[in-house]
Amino acid sequence: MTAVTSALGWAVLCGTGLGVGLWSLVSLTPRLSRPRLIDRVAPYILDVSSAARAFVGRKTVDPIPVLGSLAAPMLGTLTQLLARVLGGAEAVERRLRQAGLTHTVYEFRFRQLVWALAALAAGAVFVLVAPAARSLPVALQLMAPLLAGLGGALCRDALLQRAAVRRLARMSSELPTVLEFLTLSLSAGEGILDSIRRVSASSSGELSRELGGVVTEVHTGLPLASALASMARRLDLPEVNRFADQVTGALDRGSPLAEVLRAQAQDAREQAKRGLLETAGKKEVAMLVPVVFLILPMTILFAIFPGLVVLQTGF
Repeated sequence: MTAVTSALGWAVLCGTGLGVGLWSLVSLTPRLSRPRLIDRVAPYILDVSSAARAFVGRKTVDPIPVLGSLAAPMLGTLTQLLARVLGGAEAVERRLRQAGLTHTVYEFRFRQLVWALAALAAGAVFVLVAPAARSLPVALQLMAPLLAGLGGALCRDALLQRAAVRRLARMSSELPTVLEFLTLSLSAGEGILDSIRRVSASSSGELSRELGGVVTEVHTGLPLASALASMARRLDLPEVNRFADQVTGALDRGSPLAEVLRAQAQDAREQAKRGLLETAGKKEVAMLVPVVFLILPMTILFAIFPGLVVLQTGF
């Protein structure tokens, strides 16, 4: 009876897997019916209709059609619950923009939920499989998967924070070169918008990419001052905020932009030097750890060991 039940369970599991796989393959085949009117019109009104953008950008499956469709309601509820528990939507949105990602806060929370569920499953498998985990108290066995899931969610948030910090650091290092390039273009007789366009087209850094976005916004009809303010607000980097404020103030007062940007480039170079000196000081202190706890004890050991051997052997 036990063998029959076990065989029946395996048969149900294999049949379910085969059915889901075949259903997924069938759902991926192209549809031969005529396209609907909304399918033909939506791509042409993306710039004026948010519903069209949502319709064109929707994903019916991710990564498997059937499983994605079946799990979508439950995952959506869990994502909303995670967003309410963690909160901080404004901080997450700011870090997403600083990291250069186009995800929404809900999409990030969904990815964070996937990380948490994967870590939860890994923790549960570890508790069930590892012999050392079975000897732990029941409370710890129950808490281990939950702690693993919490660690997965926090790890995804830490990775986003790290990506934002690294990108802002790259922008800070690129700023002096970009300002000098803008100063050179302005001194050659170009306007500020043409100079920004030239910088964004001839370089491939993170700051140049953001300046390319400013040029795109200006071409859509947004004033240059508003586009620069939007970039500064999106990045929330003090150096970029200062650059946007000085350019906007110079445009309002009619001051020579070349002189303003040259002075800011010099200040940025000086700030970069101070940052390098601070980093070098921190690295110098960190380098003392292997010197004091590794190299120095080994040196003393090599100096004392021959004498100890001579004293012990009497030779």
